[in-house]
Amino acid sequence: MTDAIEPWGTARTLAEALPYIQIYDREIVVIKYGGHAMGQEETAKRFAADVVLLKLLGMHPVVVHGGGPQISAWLERAGVKSAFVDGLRVTDEATMEVAEMVLSGAINKELANFITLAGAEADVRGVGLSGKDARLLTVEKATRSNATGEEIDLGWVGEPSRVDPQLLLNLIGADHDYVPVIAPIGVSETGETYNVNADTVAGAVAAALKAKRMLLLTDVEGVLDADKRLIRSMTAAEARSLIETGAAYGGMIPKLETAVAAAEAGVEGVVILDGRTPHALLVELFTEHGAGTLVSR
Repeated sequence: MTDAIEPWGTARTLAEALPYIQIYDREIVVIKYGGHAMGQEETAKRFAADVVLLKLLGMHPVVVHGGGPQISAWLERAGVKSAFVDGLRVTDEATMEVAEMVLSGAINKELANFITLAGAEADVRGVGLSGKDARLLTVEKATRSNATGEEIDLGWVGEPSRVDPQLLLNLIGADHDYVPVIAPIGVSETGETYNVNADTVAGAVAAALKAKRMLLLTDVEGVLDADKRLIRSMTAAEARSLIETGAAYGGMIPKLETAVAAAEAGVEGVVILDGRTPHALLVELFTEHGAGTLVSR
């Protein structure tokens, strides 16, 4: 009996998704993939397959990935200790070398390859890039101040000053089905390499591409209220208030800052959701209630 019911359930699910598939048809969706779940191969392969499905359904996914846990693991092997300010890693020269090796090398190419493998039958191909390719991401040195107003030197940490989307648009508009996969490494006007928070890169890329949606897949359920309950939606002003009052802290600060900046730059909606949950991005895009926390203007 179960075997007879299952195909009808699949058909019903597809039919219910039709309105949402039409909403996102030929729209750009920027997906930031990060958190500790990135280190699990099966999770990464499942994510890659979901991205291929989005492409085959007529959407234009663009992936920006992080790699904080993997960088930390490599730094620990090398005996290098890391410090963090407002969720941003203080990056000296030794840390920068490791960060670029891990982000632009191992993680970026593996994720692009997983997408290519998942899309082999339909010839969907992942294309691994960093912000250094074709001047995709130009950055300025990031600055932060402590509670007394004293400036903190974050080292080789950058913030986007300009995104040139031409390479991405060429890949999106190509006759073949390419999925850009971007490592959060940028370059200054004078050629220095900088580590950039992946959430911030995703927001800048989404704004430059005028994306319909940006999804921040991480290792938390979303934004929680004082009682640890998930906040389903909020305005950019409400998100900013959480930062200013200290209700948001640590790694959630750059996520909310990114969501606010992207929404105010024209991205229709930004969602912070748990990338460890199977098919979380499909639930968010193709069901009525979605997943995680939606931040919009």
